Amino acid sequence: MISGNLYIVTAPSGAGKTSLVKALIESTNDITASISHTTRPMRPGETNGKDYHFVSKDEFLNMEKAGDFIEHAEVFDNYYGSSRRGMNDQLKLGSDVILEIDWQGAQQVKKVFPKSTGIFILPPSKETLIERLHSRGQDSKEVIQRRTEEAITEMAHYHEFDYLIINDDFQTALAEFKSIISAARLKIKTQKQQHAKLISQLLD
Repeated sequence: MISGNLYIVTAPSGAGKTSLVKALIESTNDITASISHTTRPMRPGETNGKDYHFVSKDEFLNMEKAGDFIEHAEVFDNYYGSSRRGMNDQLKLGSDVILEIDWQGAQQVKKVFPKSTGIFILPPSKETLIERLHSRGQDSKEVIQRRTEEAITEMAHYHEFDYLIINDDFQTALAEFKSIISAARLKIKTQKQQHAKLISQLLD
């Protein structure tokens, strides 16, 4: 059985991470997004169990105490966490998994899955980042200000990751994202398992 690869994807709010991940999954076979648990309110257009597992604060804290999360963090007064069981189940099925988390969560996951691949996404400029935050039309000025300040802190950790993508032109960034996935799937260990019969025949 070929185990899937885990990709940790991190970016500041407004860098376009969610859109890139969505486009990648829609256009790439055998890759899925890890669905995190969160206590934040559901946004318009989101679906429970698809975008996040939306739970109460008490439910989240009970799961944390039980050791159900491989990583968890408090962001903007809300809790986020990734299920240990859910992650392992997806990887054992042979599917590549994308985990969208902040830099603190990425550090925690790396300790549990040291062979995971870290990908950081940056905006082309600070002005573009702020413009994207405003264009959402979902947050107050105070929240946007907080997100901008948090983004600067988040971006300072880009060097802790394996790959860096600048999301200026969306299609270019998506192509770069896909190339990272393709390169990992072409590694000797994976190809040896995937094409064991062919390789055996060629060397016979």
